[in-house]
Amino acid sequence: MTAASAYFERIDEGRFRPTAWTGGAWTVSEQHISPMNGLIVHEVERFCAERGPDGMAIGRISVDILGVLGIEPFEVSVSVVRPGRTIELLEAVVTSAGRAAVAARVWRSVVLDTAAVAGGEVEPLPGLAESEALDLAEVWPGGYIGSVELRSVGAVKPGRAAAWIRSRVDLVEGEAASDLARLVGLVDTANGLCVRQSIDAWLFPNVDLTIHLLRQPVGEWLGLDTTVVFGAAGHGVTSSVLHDAAGHAGYANQTLTIRPRR
Repeated sequence: MTAASAYFERIDEGRFRPTAWTGGAWTVSEQHISPMNGLIVHEVERFCAERGPDGMAIGRISVDILGVLGIEPFEVSVSVVRPGRTIELLEAVVTSAGRAAVAARVWRSVVLDTAAVAGGEVEPLPGLAESEALDLAEVWPGGYIGSVELRSVGAVKPGRAAAWIRSRVDLVEGEAASDLARLVGLVDTANGLCVRQSIDAWLFPNVDLTIHLLRQPVGEWLGLDTTVVFGAAGHGVTSSVLHDAAGHAGYANQTLTIRPRR
């Protein structure tokens, strides 16, 4: 499909070129938002690293999709919305073709040892040894879907599935990315994991993604324990419990707009 080894190539500071691996599922000539989410975290982490160690880590990532992203160069800018020594709010804006296409807000807070009061996590997702290969390319087109490897845990049903996912390509050409950035770059796959209705008859794209983390996830595999609910008035929600090899890591929710294909 492509000779590229990553989703993005850096042009210069803050500017990137997407590769064919970013091709979207709804329209293959547009970017799938999932790699972009990972890139946003990558750029936020670079922004924070340039300021020096501060003892804080990301606890929430909220992404609003303001418009489509073509397979064309774009810019990512990061700024401080609410500064602080123990908690801060950052904003990342993706600009493409002269307009803001994605806006993300990221809460960071100080890391403390709270192991003595930890509790409430859900049971770990069964591991890879108890999973089977899952081919989403049978449902979805596009370079992004072709870039990932999935393994289902149990049966995939309309609106309900659990699976492990990892990417076969890098996030940014020639740059090391954190486990957090790489795994966040996979979360948006959840909305296509267990479709409730045929994509030939219905559209149900998500307009946002919000991730809440209990800790920083690690490893190359992300576990998605996902439920998709369609309401009766054109709205829906995809909800996922996030796992890594160490267990329960957080939650993700996506707001859906549901409509029949014309």
